[in-house]
Amino acid sequence: MDFLFFVLNFVLTLTLPVHCGKILVFPHEGSHWINMNVLIEELHARGHHITVLRALDSWYIAEESPHYVSITLPVLLGGDDEFYHTFISKQLQIRRQGHSAWTRFKLDMSLKDKFSEMHQKICELVIYIIEKDPALIDRLEKTGYDVMLTDPANGGGVVLAHYLHLPLVLNVRWTVHGEAHFGMAPSPLSYVPFPLSQLTDRMTFIQRTYNLLFYTVRLYLYKRIVGPHYRALCARYFHPHLDYFELFQAADIWLMRVDFVFEFPRPTMPNIIYVGGFQCKPAKRLPADLEDFVQTSGDHGVIVMSLGTLVGQLPLDIAEEIAAAFAELPQKVILRYTGERPSALANNTLLVKWFPQNDLLGHPKTRLFVSHGGTNGIFEAIYHGVPIVGLPLVFDQDDNLSKMRSRGVAKVVDIATIDRRSFKEALHEVLRDPSYRRRMQKLSQLHRDTPLKPLESAIFWTEFVMRHKGAAHLRTEAYKMPWYSYYSVDVVGFLMCVVLLTVFVVFNIIRCLCCRCVKRKKKQD
Repeated sequence: MDFLFFVLNFVLTLTLPVHCGKILVFPHEGSHWINMNVLIEELHARGHHITVLRALDSWYIAEESPHYVSITLPVLLGGDDEFYHTFISKQLQIRRQGHSAWTRFKLDMSLKDKFSEMHQKICELVIYIIEKDPALIDRLEKTGYDVMLTDPANGGGVVLAHYLHLPLVLNVRWTVHGEAHFGMAPSPLSYVPFPLSQLTDRMTFIQRTYNLLFYTVRLYLYKRIVGPHYRALCARYFHPHLDYFELFQAADIWLMRVDFVFEFPRPTMPNIIYVGGFQCKPAKRLPADLEDFVQTSGDHGVIVMSLGTLVGQLPLDIAEEIAAAFAELPQKVILRYTGERPSALANNTLLVKWFPQNDLLGHPKTRLFVSHGGTNGIFEAIYHGVPIVGLPLVFDQDDNLSKMRSRGVAKVVDIATIDRRSFKEALHEVLRDPSYRRRMQKLSQLHRDTPLKPLESAIFWTEFVMRHKGAAHLRTEAYKMPWYSYYSVDVVGFLMCVVLLTVFVVFNIIRCLCCRCVKRKKKQD
């Protein structure tokens, strides 16, 4: 009987249709690639054939991989470890000047030119693919890809997908216009805080005013930075009057790298699939050297510190203060750091150039995570229930940690003005107050308690788009409406005109009747 059952299963496996699709990937560099690569590995494991487009100077996206075939384009995008070290140092110098509106403005301006240059180079990359290499674009068109998978933090993949007429799946938290929800879902500013504002969903009147002004200014800046580049690109290949952001809004599925354990409740859309933490997994056994070091911590446990993919070092004075604070703790510390060794470093701190962060956070002896506040690290901390001391540097990190602080699972320290005393106090507070760990473990339970694991959900919906050649039934067409139609300003205006016209007609009728009555009375008199 068992043999017959085995044979039946084997025959069914051979006869049932299996769709192995072809996926074209236009990724984004840095930590964004870490997320994308997790999806690529899983899609490859399901039997799909994946092609990744990469620049010549790509510093995270490997040219050779067992999971995908790469096409290396002879275009330089710029950016490497040294560039980001210099950039972070400049950001810290500006932040040390205070927290005034002028400091915020200078930070924005320092980012503005770099982002504009990046998007210009992305557009040049797309132009090269379409115009400069006829054999390449011919190959892309004839391969018969089922879907384009891209990160809309740059618009290259979005534009190329529309040029090739491919269904579009976005691996997304940020678009070229900022946080993705604000580009395609209703976002009432009365209770939906604009990212980077560090507000919560419970705002006072003053905070709601700030939220509105902050949103208006930031959206204006985003459009000024990226608009000229993508408008010119879309005019070149589509229609001169096309709103380039409509190409983003026309995407079939948005794989959103957050969930509502992290994000505040807000309106959403049916084609937004929440896959926050899809890169997280149960901890594996540590390498022998790390395991030996962790075991020497005894009951005090271990503190894990990393400043993310892009930052391996800090200005030496800041590194010295951090090392000095660690030296006064009974815990063992594992610190990912590639810069000059601080002189204050003590024997309880192990300096490494890389470590398996997910596995360390999942180790039972890990007590605390010192993090810059990137979403990858935050979700790994949530998944494993480890509280956070945050040292935000740039981009969305302040806001990410602000969300964690509002949930009572993180303590945030200003790294620009950090000293050993303030840092040590923050570490002691989180280590000694059990509420931080208790709340984080509750978030971990909520995050894990889902009918489908985030990675499985991401893969299902990517394959759904491949099977059905898109997901237009889940996508609203509201983005094609002008703003006055979207907010029903034209309808309200029309109804007001009808009311005013009705009042005017009724008033004149009554006026005429009154005049006739008066005339009759005069005649009778």
